[in-house]
Amino acid sequence: MEQFKEWFSNPEQILDLALKYGGQLVLAILTLLIGLWVIGKIVKGMKKMFEAKGFDASLQSFLISLTGIVLKIMLVISVVSMLGVEMTSFVAILAAAGLAIGMALSGTLQNFAGGVMILIFRPFKVGDYITSEGHSGTVKEIQIFHTILNTPDKKTIILPNGPVSNGSTVNYSTEPVRRVDFTFGIGYNDDIDKAKQVIMGIIEKDERILKDPAPFVGVINLGESSVDLVTRVWANAGDYWDIFFEMQETVKKEFDRQGVSIPFPQRDVHLFQAK
Repeated sequence: MEQFKEWFSNPEQILDLALKYGGQLVLAILTLLIGLWVIGKIVKGMKKMFEAKGFDASLQSFLISLTGIVLKIMLVISVVSMLGVEMTSFVAILAAAGLAIGMALSGTLQNFAGGVMILIFRPFKVGDYITSEGHSGTVKEIQIFHTILNTPDKKTIILPNGPVSNGSTVNYSTEPVRRVDFTFGIGYNDDIDKAKQVIMGIIEKDERILKDPAPFVGVINLGESSVDLVTRVWANAGDYWDIFFEMQETVKKEFDRQGVSIPFPQRDVHLFQAK
């Protein structure tokens, strides 16, 4: 405090300090602002270049995010050196701070390592529909710390890369063909062969359903209230949900026309009168 009083009591000393450090401070601030602007332009330019060359979308977001962080760290180091801070001291302080931050943010480092593992082994890529960590959605971005999913109802889910890379992931987009499974229950008094013929007739009329592998209809369970028929058909992955919903509606309507019942749950209750 006494030192500040001494400085303000001596205008010449204040002027000397301003002349000595003011130019460096202004230059450092200008360098910081211009550097951030240039980094923004570089990142946007990389994105346009990747898109123009058809670069793998999974790598785009990762490399762009990593490049932005590295350039900003280099910019901060340059600005600090312009203020007259000795680089050896600054590097020592930075190393000590990095160690402390690294221990505090061990989970974040695991997420970074997880992002690298995802890009190396490629269990999924941008555009794939996956289930991971209890969440399902289409992969929008693979960043250095997180994987971002978009759900069919337009929600954004942000998953840390560490658990995603170490946990189980279901990728629904890997194979071009998927099997669609249904279970239809009919009454015990209904004709099983007739019900199977009705289902197979619907399958044969649907051009989206593949002939190879061949469709299958059979009894899978004798339930408490119904005889359950399992139906398995194969289709292109893009037709999966359309077939899944439309098939169930069509079978219900055709069962009604053909007199095949879909029973409600029922129980037989026997009453005994005590004597």
